[in-house]
Amino acid sequence: MNPSIPPASGILIEGLRKVYGQGDTAVEALKNVNMQVAPGEVVGLVGPSGSGKSTLLKCLGAIIEPTSGRMTLGGEVIYDNGWRVKDLRALRRDRIGFVFQAPYLIPFLDVTDNVALLPMLAGVRNAAARARALELLTALDVQHRAKAQPNQLSGGEQQRVSIARALANKPPVILADEPTAPLDSERALGVMRLLNQMARQAQTAVIVVTHDEKIIPTFKRIYHIRDGQTVEEAGEGRALE
Repeated sequence: MNPSIPPASGILIEGLRKVYGQGDTAVEALKNVNMQVAPGEVVGLVGPSGSGKSTLLKCLGAIIEPTSGRMTLGGEVIYDNGWRVKDLRALRRDRIGFVFQAPYLIPFLDVTDNVALLPMLAGVRNAAARARALELLTALDVQHRAKAQPNQLSGGEQQRVSIARALANKPPVILADEPTAPLDSERALGVMRLLNQMARQAQTAVIVVTHDEKIIPTFKRIYHIRDGQTVEEAGEGRALE
């Protein structure tokens, strides 16, 4: 753990375990995971297939329930040997932003409505939600595509819109799963530049799961996960300016 990061901020995972099955068929996917990510920080999570990366991300995203341990997101304990949040759907909608390998934009909504949808579902008025969407699209330099349909966008533009959508409800946490895998080097580094920029501006803690060797040198800190356990190491922190 990094003692310089206040324990209540960002992401804090302590002794997290996840066991699938019971008895002789039990598989311990996560054995003793400890991680800490500060607000405004982008951290890499790497490891071979089957090491537990996807399981960890699903636990953090409140998609599956851990077996034991403790998780704190944005100062709120969400799991402590059991869920401490009653409405997991609202938690995922309001407190966690997701960025995936594929953008998963809704094909029959234009760019603005794709970004504004989550705030609307959270009860924000349409005009305010669309204003928030346009603010994010402008920050990500895709405001000129605000009225376009997803199939009219390039791959890089679609990924920028998906980042805007992830930030729409001002979540304290973003979980990015292979966000640069389908992109060439220039666009991949562009996505990382944007994630770092938006993380600093919004003071969002970001975890990026990746196999993409193009972006690994950009991380200042990396967690390696092997056999269900994490090991922290310093990254190169190569400048993205």
